[in-house]
Amino acid sequence: MVTPDPIGVAVVGATGRMGRLAIALIERSDDMRVHAALGSSDPIERIEGADLVLDLTVPAVSPEIVGAALDRGIPVLVGTSGWTSERITTLARRLQATPELGVIIVPNFSLGSVLATLAATMLAPYFDSIEIVEAHHEGKVDSPSGTAIRTAELIGAARGDAGPVSAPHADQRARGQQVASVPIHSLRMSGLLAQQDVLFGGVGETVRISHETFSDESYAAGLLLGLRAAPTARGVVVGLDKLLDLGR
Repeated sequence: MVTPDPIGVAVVGATGRMGRLAIALIERSDDMRVHAALGSSDPIERIEGADLVLDLTVPAVSPEIVGAALDRGIPVLVGTSGWTSERITTLARRLQATPELGVIIVPNFSLGSVLATLAATMLAPYFDSIEIVEAHHEGKVDSPSGTAIRTAELIGAARGDAGPVSAPHADQRARGQQVASVPIHSLRMSGLLAQQDVLFGGVGETVRISHETFSDESYAAGLLLGLRAAPTARGVVVGLDKLLDLGR
C-alpha cells in the first residue's frame, strides 16, 4: 500500500499566536508538513510549490495572500478576519475561472463558537430585538470581529420574512455598528482572549447565547479540520460549520 505524501502547508502569518499553533499542529501530524513559514518580512514567493496556503495574517493583507496563492494554483485556508460578504462575492467570481481550486474561509476555528452561532441562527426568527457583544484581547486589530460579522449575517439571513431586527436609536454612535441590521458592540482590552454574547429580547424575557475562549488550544480541532479539507475544496466555502457533520 502506497502512503500518500504529506500535505505541504505554507503558513503565512507564522509568527503570530495562531501561526505558531498551526505550525505545532502540522509538525505533530502524520499527514502534513510545513512547506514554508512566512512572517511579515518574507517574500510571498516562498509559498511556491506548496500544496496548501494557510493565511493567518491581517484583514488588509489577506486578499493579497489569497490572490498570490490562486495565481500559483494553490488552494487556501483563510483564518483571517475581515472577509465581508462583498469580498467573498468578489472571490467567488474569480474562482469561477478556476473550478479546480477552492478557498475555505473560517471566521473562527473554535468548534464551540461555531455551534453557538448556529444556535443563534435558530433563535433569530423568534425575537425582534437582537444584539451582539464581542470582546477580545487588546492585540486584535479589527472590529467587529469576523465571528461577530458572520453571526450577524447568518442571523439576518435566518430571519427571512421577519425582516430587520429592532434596533432603536441606531443613529447614536454608542449603539454599535450594524451588520445585517444587528448592532455589534466590540471590546478590546487586556485580560481577555475571546468572548461573544448574542442577546435576544422578547416580551418579558431575554435569552443569551455566550461563548468564551480561554486557550488557543480551543482552535486546534478546527484548524486541523480545515487544513485537511482545504486541498480538495472547490469554490468558496465559508464557515467551519460547512465541514462538520451536523446532520443537516
